[in-house]
Amino acid sequence: MNPNSQKEAKKIFDAVREGARGMNSEVVICPPLVYLYASGFGEGVVAMGAQNVYFEDKGAFTGEISASMIKDLGVEYVIIGHSERRKYFGETDETVNKKIKKSLETGLKVIFCIGETEEERNAGKKNDVLEKQLKIGLDGVDNLESINIAYEPVWAIGTGNNCSVEESKTSIEFIRQFVTPKTRILYGGSVKSDNSADYIKRAGANGLLVGGASLNPEEFIKIIKSAE
Repeated sequence: MNPNSQKEAKKIFDAVREGARGMNSEVVICPPLVYLYASGFGEGVVAMGAQNVYFEDKGAFTGEISASMIKDLGVEYVIIGHSERRKYFGETDETVNKKIKKSLETGLKVIFCIGETEEERNAGKKNDVLEKQLKIGLDGVDNLESINIAYEPVWAIGTGNNCSVEESKTSIEFIRQFVTPKTRILYGGSVKSDNSADYIKRAGANGLLVGGASLNPEEFIKIIKSAE
């Protein structure tokens, strides 16, 4: 839920768009929905995504946004199942599954977030948690090529305590058992320009889901360049 104004949002969009010109990496920005128009929709340089979606087409669901509404805006991607949605808004693996199905049915590309808490990790339950999130979240989903799995260990998000390359590599390899070779797996959790390249080149991630660092255009551009 950042930044605080449309003016600030446009400044970030413009800086990222200019910095990303000519790069080979696919760049997606997922701002608060009210800032999508401020972005100018990427002008072909960056793709746009939404941070959330609802699983019904329409109806008496005040405050929610449907997949078809998001698609109609010209948005390509949607983030589903982020740990903050699960923690603060009660999202379950079952509701995540409904959102994924509805989004794919509407033609959106999904960024599906999974990850374990510190307590689950310390208890040796990480793989059990990831397997449950994957199996329920992807139940009945056939179009796995339109799914991007974002592995975000909850204990690493916004803490500065990023997951080691070795541990993230092991988790990424575990996740690959449940998807197709064409499914992209991203890493997220305290990603910065000084560690981003290692997640791509050493841990085997196909991309990155960047949080706080994306609010600093100069830092974000460095992260993009590190993936080139």
